Amino acid sequence: MEVIYEDNHIIAVNKRPGEIVQGDKTGDEPLVETVRRYIKEKYAKPGNVFCGVVHRLDRPVGGVVLFAKTSKALTRLNEMLRRGEIRKTYWALTRCRPAQPEARLEGYITSVERNNKSYLSSVPKEGAKHSALSYRQIAQGDHASLLEINLETGRKHQIRVMLSSIGCPVRGDLKYGDRRSNPDGSISLLARRVELTHPVSRQPLVIEAPTPDERVWRELEGMAAGSAPSPAGSHDAPDPVGEQKA
Repeated sequence: MEVIYEDNHIIAVNKRPGEIVQGDKTGDEPLVETVRRYIKEKYAKPGNVFCGVVHRLDRPVGGVVLFAKTSKALTRLNEMLRRGEIRKTYWALTRCRPAQPEARLEGYITSVERNNKSYLSSVPKEGAKHSALSYRQIAQGDHASLLEINLETGRKHQIRVMLSSIGCPVRGDLKYGDRRSNPDGSISLLARRVELTHPVSRQPLVIEAPTPDERVWRELEGMAAGSAPSPAGSHDAPDPVGEQKA
């Protein structure tokens, strides 16, 4: 398990594709239990250890996942999520170049549990939830485009179904129309960055996950770094690893 930020109230982990955040019918150990065990062993805590799930990622997706180490932090983070005060930025690789290098996508998503799939409609439907995101292309390679995506809503499989709707499914995402799977079963979607005001210290905090150790990711990340400024507030964030006072 890779811890990318930790203080007295929150912990952020770089989730690997294939891991689950919370328990499901597979019976595989969820990341929340791994984090709970890490806290218990690192700090020699007796009895039950609190670890609250702030948000989740799909199983084949990697990147930043936030957990709360205290009930106070969890309550405040949940409220911040509800008010849209936690900004989540994703990076996605697609095999095609989008027709528009920058756009806002909007529609209505219906999730079907039977086949674990989401469907997008341009008009309201019964049971469908309004969904929106914005994206911009930040790098272009020989075989892939790198898109940066900001969510306005957090629906199941939202990025995956919305990018598929413009003819640019996430690389490796067979469920939503890509033509080839990735060798490791992942999809090329990364929860790259979480930006928030710390729930206790009230200081700005930016937590960023590294890109996968794969040539195409490294090349496109390098191209993007050469053309884009650092995210606002990133220089003000506390040291990414280590116990911080808050």
